[in-house]
Amino acid sequence: MSFTKRGVLKAACAALVVFAPLPAVAQDWEPRRPIDFTIMAGPGGGADQIARFIQSVAERYDMTNRPLVPTNRGGGSGAESLIHVSSVSDPDHTILVTLNSFFTTPLRQENLGIDIQTFTPVAMMGVDPFVLWVHVDSGITSLDQWIETVQGMNGDYVMGGTGTGQEDSIVIAYMSDAFDIEVNYIPYDGGGAVARDLAGQQIMATVNNPAEAKGFYEAGQFVPLVAFSDERLPAYPDVPTMRELGHDFSYYNQRAVVGAPGMSDEAAAYYQALFTQIYDSEEWQAYLESESLSPLWMDADQQRAYWATQVETHRALLAALGE
Repeated sequence: MSFTKRGVLKAACAALVVFAPLPAVAQDWEPRRPIDFTIMAGPGGGADQIARFIQSVAERYDMTNRPLVPTNRGGGSGAESLIHVSSVSDPDHTILVTLNSFFTTPLRQENLGIDIQTFTPVAMMGVDPFVLWVHVDSGITSLDQWIETVQGMNGDYVMGGTGTGQEDSIVIAYMSDAFDIEVNYIPYDGGGAVARDLAGQQIMATVNNPAEAKGFYEAGQFVPLVAFSDERLPAYPDVPTMRELGHDFSYYNQRAVVGAPGMSDEAAAYYQALFTQIYDSEEWQAYLESESLSPLWMDADQQRAYWATQVETHRALLAALGE
């Protein structure tokens, strides 16, 4: 089961070449009120961190005439955000920070009536890998040791992750199948709460994105065991990938911004130019490196193709995992 960054690019657009974006251009349309910057997850997780970093860059350089107002709406594995953004009365002032629940939640909750192709492409800001983390007090230092520990607990090993049937649980379900292990999975609204509970040892392991676990790792509390990336992460050069260990599996979380359904072409052009400028800034490029994200820019047409590909990819993943 494979979900690689290279494979995604190839499937989404055969002719895609990833270049640095052009500088933002002046637009006739401008926001008339504060911009609803909805976050599809709870406080402290990767999506939340990215949204608030983006807000700080836009504010520092006066990139918008009205402020971006981040609001966490992570309930129901992101369903709260999807419902909110798809039903707003003012789509020109509503944008959404997404993760892969943008694909999985509508698949798992068909009663929502959400068609993601009705949303407005704004910017793909990068993709985020996953890492298996344990607390240093566990004494576990390798994947083999972790597998042996989990197998010996006969279903009582407790892991936490963001949501049910979305990114974290997909990775954990893959491991459960690949290694014939059983875990007690606890869903959370956001990766920040997941990481905090591992730090407090309320749970025993997580698959947090690097940015979510970074502070605890630097404080000596977390031990990374394996990365679910195509290649070793520069920030964790001693941590092997699943592929190195003989398993054809890697998985990335999209870090993207989309507009509400029904957004005008003029507003879409404004936000696309704004986020192109932010993506091309020294601050964002440094953030990608410091937080172990991979750059992955796409224009609007490429994003729509990417969405279609990811819906089918996640439909197959969820089916394979019994979701």
